Amino acid sequence: MKDKGPKSRFVRVRCAKCKNEQTIFGHASRVVKCLVCSEVLAEPRGGKANIKANVLEVLS
Repeated sequence: MKDKGPKSRFVRVRCAKCKNEQTIFGHASRVVKCLVCSEVLAEPRGGKANIKANVLEVLS
């Protein structure tokens, strides 16, 4: 039997407004804002977050 592991991942994103790079949780349960300019990067949807920033990399 194959171990599937977790489905949730951390995601490295770049803010569209100030170009700050930040790591966020892909299943965020709260609104995630940029640490520099407070632009909304992700909003919760009850499962996977609605990521509004540019995704640079999905981390395992």
